[in-house]
Amino acid sequence: MSPRIAVDRNGGGIRRGTAALAAGCACALTLLSATPAPAQPADEGRAPFAYVANYSDDTVSVIDSATHTVADTIEVGDGPQDATAAPDGSRVYTADSESHSVSVIDTVAGAVTDTVPLEERPYDIAVTPDGDSLYVVHSGAGAVSVIDTADGTVTDTVPVGSSPQQVVVAPDGSRAYVTNYSSRSVSVIDTATNTVTTTVGVAGFAQDVALTPDGTRAYVTLPYSDAVAVLDTDSGTVTATLPVSGRPYNVAAAPDGETVYVTREWAGVSAIDTATNTITATVPAGELPRRLAVTPDGSLVYATNNADSVAVIDTASFTATTFVDVGHTPTGIDFAAPALADLGVALTATPVPGLLNGRIDYTVTLTNNGPDPLTEATVTAVLPDGVNPTSPDCAVTGNQADCAATGLASGESTTRHLSVPVALLDLGTPYTVTASRTASTPGDPNPANDTDSATCTAVTSLLINCS
Repeated sequence: MSPRIAVDRNGGGIRRGTAALAAGCACALTLLSATPAPAQPADEGRAPFAYVANYSDDTVSVIDSATHTVADTIEVGDGPQDATAAPDGSRVYTADSESHSVSVIDTVAGAVTDTVPLEERPYDIAVTPDGDSLYVVHSGAGAVSVIDTADGTVTDTVPVGSSPQQVVVAPDGSRAYVTNYSSRSVSVIDTATNTVTTTVGVAGFAQDVALTPDGTRAYVTLPYSDAVAVLDTDSGTVTATLPVSGRPYNVAAAPDGETVYVTREWAGVSAIDTATNTITATVPAGELPRRLAVTPDGSLVYATNNADSVAVIDTASFTATTFVDVGHTPTGIDFAAPALADLGVALTATPVPGLLNGRIDYTVTLTNNGPDPLTEATVTAVLPDGVNPTSPDCAVTGNQADCAATGLASGESTTRHLSVPVALLDLGTPYTVTASRTASTPGDPNPANDTDSATCTAVTSLLINCS
């Protein structure tokens, strides 16, 4: 039986009645075969992934926007109300209202890697453009917390209006805008001082706010006034109030700034022309559409709804092309598109017999399988205890060699080398050397090809076998 759900109009969101829920290769002289990378987010040149917070399931659904299918489901804290991506797409943050916390999702690993505890329930969350801070709305406390993303600590708490609902940060990072439902206003926070510098009355219960990409205008939904207010951010005044029937709830701006999209609980999703501030099109988007997000290229709008699905809207034709089933009670949604570089590691061993000075030469091959450039990486080769190699291009410490690489384009390879004199080996005893990726930037989506090994036996300095 599904948990009972009730919409809390004055409490910041939704209430819940009950809880919801190396591989390696021991072979020489052979490159590891490329293992297909699992589905992962991509950069703007490829289809991004949508992260949908499912309030009643305590999960996030990850939708591949190329296929409009759920590629993964990630467990987070209790009652996630919002999901917001870091600017580089490497992290997604969820506001977990029932567990009083923020979950930090590593989008490459596809898992929660950190949890930030909070004293009050979070209902909405925004990330600064530099990715350094989170602004988290606490509706019941009438405040916004500021979290340092580097160490996951709350660095400040900013009092705002009554029953704050949602927050957005200006494109230049200088201000944060918070809608105050009961105060019928928008608080403007100076992010340098974390103080409210302006409060703008909007003559209605303020629900959501979105900024145009240039930061000059803010669009504020007023669901019980059937209107959207337009704020001039320079003057801090309302310059227009647009009639938008059907309870306008959530709002998001297109990347080009020419259109703002708004969910209307009783009507669907509408497009507002920002040049004329008029509705140009409306499309049905399921039962009570709530939150929405626009792809980085502006081609698609995803809108969550109370039918436990996400409507996929083509912005060119402005039609709902499909609906994607997700978890129970989907709420917040955002797109993430981190850079990815799949580093493949291969190790070859070449016997070099000699009457007195036989040796084994090892070659470590690092290949960037893409799709993005590799900024930097370290591959560590570990030899048996007491077997200390020499290397012209790796840093050697005892029986370990750390081999670094920088600036590899997609499809490009580079090699590093180390050698072991046969005199160091116990003759007739097999020795295995393993090379593994220990660090790389950007994230590696495919750990299956991160390690390779080679096993050699030296019978004499003239008879060396590697298999």
